[in-house]
Amino acid sequence: MKPAKFDYYRPGTIDEAVVILERYEGDARVLAGGQSLVPMMNFRLATPAAIVDLNHIPRLSDIAAADGVVRIGAMARQRQIEFAPLVAERLPLLHEALRWVGHLPTRTRGTIGGSIANADPAAEIPMVLQVLGGEVVVRDLQGGRRIGAPDLFLGPLTTSLEPSEIITEVRFPVMPPGTAFAIEEFARRKGDFAIAAIAAVLVPEGERCRVARLATAGVGPVPVRLREAEAILEERGLGEAAVGAAAEKAAELVEPMSDHNASADYRRHLTGVLTRRAVLKAIKDHQHAATG
Repeated sequence: MKPAKFDYYRPGTIDEAVVILERYEGDARVLAGGQSLVPMMNFRLATPAAIVDLNHIPRLSDIAAADGVVRIGAMARQRQIEFAPLVAERLPLLHEALRWVGHLPTRTRGTIGGSIANADPAAEIPMVLQVLGGEVVVRDLQGGRRIGAPDLFLGPLTTSLEPSEIITEVRFPVMPPGTAFAIEEFARRKGDFAIAAIAAVLVPEGERCRVARLATAGVGPVPVRLREAEAILEERGLGEAAVGAAAEKAAELVEPMSDHNASADYRRHLTGVLTRRAVLKAIKDHQHAATG
């Protein structure tokens, strides 16, 4: 298949790009890595009147840290982030998550901003944005604004971005030293989108858990935080009973979807299993790191 006819633009600045988007009044699409958009256009599931290619705008792939925040340009390639020492040091969960994302060719072209804007419910990067409490910076003709992860994802392939807005930067709080973390995922094949996945972030404090964060991917229409399950770990610690109770609560909290990959009941079951595995793996890896 070939895409329907469209106008093509290659702006040199964000200001130029948002002017073009405004002109098309919602009938233009932004091209970042193109790993989702181009196949959709080839199958004519998407037929935009215009494509605005961001690949020639300078400085949109920079990675830097300041004031306890890692700032990643929206056009940073997933492969670039995967091998960035700053990300490995200060955002080890994101570093780990990128190993689960697609295959080498897709990570080589795919961008962090594109993955987030695409809002596939099974994608790992939106899940990490949720669990770490990250946000995106967006621009349009009126200026800029910041959108936190809970307010960004509205449904499958749907965000709160306005048609003329462009993500320019993704911001993550630096993970504190000594943070325990893990990702557990179930997919039909390595590199496939997750049928269910859980990200766990824990800050142990002796026998207790000072901070617990759990988030999903692939289970429901959007990635979500499992706050009541987190509260169990923060209140009861990281013993077997507490971890089991948190896993049971996680399975109760989700609103799973059914599709050709799995039923809602199966996804609910996976949520409990993967939550338990992720928390236990985070604890085990943290203990190993602490003992050298």
